[in-house]
Amino acid sequence: MRFRFSPVFLSALFVFTQASMAEEALSPQKPERLIKKPAAHVDKKEAPTVITADKVEAKQSHVLEAAGKAEIRKGEQLIQADHFLYLQDTNEIFADGAVNLEQTGAKLTGPSLKMNLNDSKGEMVQPEFTFSDTNLRGSAELMQIESKQKYNFERSIYTSCPVGNNDWLLRMSDLELDRNTQVGTAYHARVEFLGVPILYTPWMDFPLNDQRRSGMLGPVLGNTNTGGKELTLPFYWNIASNYDATFSPKIIEKRGNLYDNEFRYMGNSYAGTYSYSQLSNDKLIQRDRTTSSLIHTQNFGLGFAGSLTLNQASDDAYFRELSSNPAIATQKNLLNEAAVSYAGGGWWTTSIRAQSYQTLQDPRAPVALPYQRLPQISLGAQRVLGGASATFNAEYVNFVHPTTVNGTRVVLYPSVSYPLVNDPAYYITPKLGVHSTQYSLGINNPGAESTFQRTLPIFSLDSGMTLERDFAAYEHEYVQTLEPRIFFVKIPYQDQDQLPNFDSAPAAFSFMQMFTENRFIGSDRIGDADQVTAALSSRLLDSDTGNELLRVTVGERFSRVTPQVVIGAPTTSTNQSDILFSVGGRMSNSITLDSLWQYNPNESRTEMFAATARYRPEAGKVFNLGYHYTFSADPDPTKTLKQIDLSTQWPLSGRWNMVGQLQYSLQEARPVQALAGLEYSKECWALRFVAQQFVTSLLETSTSYFLQLELFEMLRVGTDPLAALKQSIPGYTVLSDTSNSKPWQKKP
Repeated sequence: MRFRFSPVFLSALFVFTQASMAEEALSPQKPERLIKKPAAHVDKKEAPTVITADKVEAKQSHVLEAAGKAEIRKGEQLIQADHFLYLQDTNEIFADGAVNLEQTGAKLTGPSLKMNLNDSKGEMVQPEFTFSDTNLRGSAELMQIESKQKYNFERSIYTSCPVGNNDWLLRMSDLELDRNTQVGTAYHARVEFLGVPILYTPWMDFPLNDQRRSGMLGPVLGNTNTGGKELTLPFYWNIASNYDATFSPKIIEKRGNLYDNEFRYMGNSYAGTYSYSQLSNDKLIQRDRTTSSLIHTQNFGLGFAGSLTLNQASDDAYFRELSSNPAIATQKNLLNEAAVSYAGGGWWTTSIRAQSYQTLQDPRAPVALPYQRLPQISLGAQRVLGGASATFNAEYVNFVHPTTVNGTRVVLYPSVSYPLVNDPAYYITPKLGVHSTQYSLGINNPGAESTFQRTLPIFSLDSGMTLERDFAAYEHEYVQTLEPRIFFVKIPYQDQDQLPNFDSAPAAFSFMQMFTENRFIGSDRIGDADQVTAALSSRLLDSDTGNELLRVTVGERFSRVTPQVVIGAPTTSTNQSDILFSVGGRMSNSITLDSLWQYNPNESRTEMFAATARYRPEAGKVFNLGYHYTFSADPDPTKTLKQIDLSTQWPLSGRWNMVGQLQYSLQEARPVQALAGLEYSKECWALRFVAQQFVTSLLETSTSYFLQLELFEMLRVGTDPLAALKQSIPGYTVLSDTSNSKPWQKKP
């Protein structure tokens, strides 16, 4: 259950000092005997009234007195007390002495109760109450029972803390709980933490389950090196079951007022999110700054679908200076794209899209502008004919660029593959295709020719097998596999230096890339090949669970002739590729390892090495260690990557936990990204303090501070560091139960 505050008035006192514990006892003592609800549902109109007690006596006409473990049961309603009077003609009861009332998921206790069993209306003094579908409990001076589902409390308190712990309380002059509408309403409410008031509102309503409701969300405090202190007061508007909006005005000390707005929608055939932010007259640069984003998907029916993505920023430095998310702050290109696709008959598809980017430049480290695709039309088809798989891929693209050559490209690539052997243990599959490309160049063409054509046959043969053996060791059963794979590719050489390069680049060398036909990504360069790729994998599996305990893979590519098609400056070419070697697996229930080594036998050097290890003995305890090395032939030594990555979440003492992450560049002798913080968690609340710093550009860094108090099942106050912790620390565990952290903010 989560609370939201009315915008009428909000006063926040962020005091996190030690305070005396509240003295109120909010919950009853545990009952001495177990009370069971009826096993079967009874019709409310027909349910009889059953009275049991150690002693039952008729005092007057139609008046019964019960004492000693007295109990009245009517349908799903149960009342227990030391003593009560029952008026048979009006069906009223007057109970006193350890009264316990259970009905429709509610349990209420108090010293006395009067109630009419016909309409369930009544009154209880000094009640203490709990509900079966929440962890919240409370007490009041007086409770008016309007029905089995509706209660009014006077001068009440509320908390999710266990019995005997009142670390946080919600105090209200009046509280209304309506279980029919699942809405609670509080008047003159204040939140106390360790006896210190931190929030107040004259009126608030909140859901009694996971439904979304409009209202103020918890205020957010922050601090960054570029903006100074920040205060955000978000308001959530639940427009309809499939529409909602969040308005988040933010006061930034050094810059001014930033207005963040997000609108989300969903229909039977569409869904999307629109966001818009505006910083009016940034005091540091004396101008307005804005950003907007729209992501929309649509199913038109009959196989047609569409999508629209629009992103815009008013200036290149907007995200570097105003975002505390490393992934957002360091982005360079904002995608703008519209697409429509059609899936016809289940065996062919087509799509058309228009794509462009807004490039965010850093003057100290400029990046090349990407091509716009205006438009890109694709067609793909695949059919199985007589055991053979026939595939056809076609594409038309119009490439647009302000400074480099413009032009259109048409690609046709039909192919057919036929499995000679197709068995779970081994396979042999040849494939033959023809890749045809045509160019028509326009403006910014530096050459005399404007049309080009390239046609290349492509033949490949993929084969492999899987061998298994069972064995026992140390009284446990294992399975070991041996999985060789051989992949042959034949593509004749054709000079492609005169062709434009719109979207091709050397593909990163990996096990996946070793078993592809082209060593380049994109369609502008087709690498000549007369080569064989050989790889061998072996896995060790647990026979009982199937878990992969160990995996070892080695692979290399061999060429009969030296490849001649290159991109960029020619490099020393040989007939032998780099060697890839990988080791990984789950060494134990708490230790996992993964590594990849790329070795250049021609230059006798390591081109790339990456290794990660994780130790996670239980939830809330994790330690990650990683090292990454990538060689660069650039004379600038900083271009060679040597980086250590450490991250952890670990208990310190008592309820304190530490969190930390460090990405450190050994070449540049500086941190690339760092995070450090402390967490304190109790049964019903948690306090988190986190500081984060990351590089946003060549000479700039962003530093953010997160301070958050979470009162479980009610609200969070401060800046939320959980997204940063989950992103920076693989295996991080939220120690509190946040499954219902913001039910009113769930997507419609």
